[in-house]
Amino acid sequence: MTEPLIIQGGMGAGVSNWILARAVSQTGQMGVVSGTALDSILVRRLQIGDPDGAMRRALAAFPDSGIAKRILDRYFIAGGKKEGDSFRPIPMFTLTPQKELVELNVAANFAEVYLAKEGHTGKVGINYLEKIQMPLLSCIYGALLAGVDYVLVGAGIPRAIPAILDTLSKHEEVSMKINVQGNLAEEESVMTFKPKDLLSEIGAALKRPRFLAIVASDVLALTLAKKSTGKVDGFVVEGPTAGGHNAPPRGALQLNDQGEPVYGVRDEVDLQKIKAIGLPFWLAGSQADPAKLDEALKAGAAGLQVGSVFAYCEESGLADWIKKKVIEGLRAGWVKVFTDPKASPTGFPFKVVNLPGTYSENDDYQKRKRICDLGYLRSLYRRKDGTSGYRCASEPEETYLQKQGEKSDLEGRKCLCNGLMANIGLAQSRPDGSVEKALVTSGDDVGKILNFLKGSKESYSAKEVVEYLLGIRVETAMA
Repeated sequence: MTEPLIIQGGMGAGVSNWILARAVSQTGQMGVVSGTALDSILVRRLQIGDPDGAMRRALAAFPDSGIAKRILDRYFIAGGKKEGDSFRPIPMFTLTPQKELVELNVAANFAEVYLAKEGHTGKVGINYLEKIQMPLLSCIYGALLAGVDYVLVGAGIPRAIPAILDTLSKHEEVSMKINVQGNLAEEESVMTFKPKDLLSEIGAALKRPRFLAIVASDVLALTLAKKSTGKVDGFVVEGPTAGGHNAPPRGALQLNDQGEPVYGVRDEVDLQKIKAIGLPFWLAGSQADPAKLDEALKAGAAGLQVGSVFAYCEESGLADWIKKKVIEGLRAGWVKVFTDPKASPTGFPFKVVNLPGTYSENDDYQKRKRICDLGYLRSLYRRKDGTSGYRCASEPEETYLQKQGEKSDLEGRKCLCNGLMANIGLAQSRPDGSVEKALVTSGDDVGKILNFLKGSKESYSAKEVVEYLLGIRVETAMA
């Protein structure tokens, strides 16, 4: 298979949506959908009336019509919900999730990939966070049902993913070990997923997609290549300037004068060691420059993964008002990106754009009533009786402390789940009349979007980004 020169980053919940991924794939490069929170995104799109009909079109293609009908009956609102009404919630994942939730999650991942692949022959990938473990098996199965070409996984050590792809492509039962804080050495918690318990009919074996591990060190890349449960097909080597979650610096945490983590020599990746593994790799993090592509190819890379400049293009799922405000701020010189060491409940550093009217403003965020009603970043912990519990450092303080959490874990934490949903125009309305605010993330090189906005130009397309990076005009004849 000819590898793509450009991989479009799997940014944020719903930012790398099917529309963006499809547009990039049609240029001959690899479009990637974000696999985060697709179950919530699907039901919220349905509750605003599915204005373009895409969700209903994808569900009509889902291989189990009974599941599709149950989802539509439960969540679709013709004409959309009333302004100010809350979105109907969905259950949260546990070690033994409700069947309704598993069905929804499989269908949601299917829908996003199906739409991204619709009507062309380009390659489509899906991006997952290993840190969000409990939904992962059903997420992957849904993507496989839609014929996804690549699965990319980062934010953790995804050693188990290759074998999971092998097993699920054959519709066979699969299990995965789940991390539980405080578990004793002899204790093990697992998630199990059985495709044959889900679908009314099982078809032929599915295509096994290629697996790319997202890594921040040559040591991790070598470990995954040697010790993963199956075949690793390549790597995305991501530096600390990339948007979203970053790998923490190696060694004791040090902060600069602005309060950001300091990365040093130990965090630099030895590309010669990556190259020596013998698998394709792509460089990510502040790579949106044609000169960077030349440098990457000379270093032995297959190409680049690029995120932030795609995040602000016309096809991305980022709300239009956010795109407009960031562009205004860049032109005026006040937009900055802050690598926040505390904001994310995961404990990973998280990049935040300082945007007025969003949860980047700490004083404003402190007025928000703490609530954890989406729960994607919850951690599992061992209760004193040996059972597993669920907690999030962004939930109400008393609740977290009652769950054996440390008070120091609460400082500076923010609700990424609700902020990321607001980023794509699906903010939750609260009974008190308040509405969740956005929490925008971008890479350090967000200013490069101005390369596409010369003069009075206010927007640009995904195709323009690809043409800029490749230095050539591209066609979308695959449409």
